[in-house]
Amino acid sequence: MSWQHPIPRITDDERQTRLTHLRQAIETEGLAGVLLGPTESLRYFTGLVWHPSERFLGALITPTAISYIVPGFERSRVETLPHLPGEILVWEEEESSAALIARLVGQHGRLALDDGLPLFFYHALAAAMGAEQLADGGRLIRDLRRIKSAAEIALIQYAMTLTLDVHRQVHALLKPGIRSSEVVDFIDHGHRQAGADDGSTFCIVSFGLATSLPHGADGDQILGRGDVILVDTGCRIDGYHSDLTRTYVLEGGDSAFERAWWIEREAQQAVFDAARIGAACSNLDDAARAVLAKHSLGPDYRLPGLPHRAGHGLGLEIHEEPYIVRGNDTPLAAGMCFSNEPMIVFPEKFGVRLEDHIYMTAEGPRWFTSPAAGPTAPFS
Repeated sequence: MSWQHPIPRITDDERQTRLTHLRQAIETEGLAGVLLGPTESLRYFTGLVWHPSERFLGALITPTAISYIVPGFERSRVETLPHLPGEILVWEEEESSAALIARLVGQHGRLALDDGLPLFFYHALAAAMGAEQLADGGRLIRDLRRIKSAAEIALIQYAMTLTLDVHRQVHALLKPGIRSSEVVDFIDHGHRQAGADDGSTFCIVSFGLATSLPHGADGDQILGRGDVILVDTGCRIDGYHSDLTRTYVLEGGDSAFERAWWIEREAQQAVFDAARIGAACSNLDDAARAVLAKHSLGPDYRLPGLPHRAGHGLGLEIHEEPYIVRGNDTPLAAGMCFSNEPMIVFPEKFGVRLEDHIYMTAEGPRWFTSPAAGPTAPFS
């Protein structure tokens, strides 16, 4: 079906506000500037979208300017792409982009680096500038990006609602004998028809035993009668991700699966209930594992039980801060968005993952999508 709702967008005014916050951090840290590579952070602050290669393209953000560092032959392409205004400085094929950046920064202080930059480019900058002039900009950037604005939350909500609708269509399609590859193609088509950026960003369709593998099995599978079904997929809208998983059976009657399903749902609810402003991210992971331990699963990462963290942040990257994992003492704050997916794995049998996402408000947690209703009812 075609998605008819208007798509929210990130405006240049919002990006200018992001730059203001970044520049405040630059001043506070006494930096000459921040160098953004061809990463999601470049998109976040400037609107420019570029895929990484061996040729550096990025932006130098200083307290007063944006300078785009661009291969000479790509200048005309960059000029056609959406981006905030700034000077475009080119380097030619026989020249060094690192040397150009070194000349721009000069002796004005330390340069903080986007933590998504490849190691080979760090070495080039260190050779051109001296390693002592370089700083890790990851923490500074991530602290800004992990708090989502109302516009970002609206985009994620749009993407989640779209993917949930595709999940509903999949549920209606499934029947014994269908191949997992058919379902994957159906999901990709559904995302494209609904207006997603590039169809599905990923898609895991697992049947039966394969559901016990958290990221799916290789090869095509055929749905058998009574098989457990796990579908995990997502898309992007204006760069922002959706990510939703449902696990269910088409017909009830398997008491072992149904018991496991309800334990999974209890653990998922425990994560939601533990999500309070100021609570450490680790508390949420602890809450999920406490439910499993109560039912004699685990402990820790032992199987049958939960083999991985209980959740991950989401935005322009499908996995980003905050991570809902043991040992992470980051306090939850309004604007944080993260998955709630304390999967239970029963090796050589089946797995159950229910994944919905949460965004934090000043009053507490909110669901992007309502959790599943039951083992044969994947939607509320």
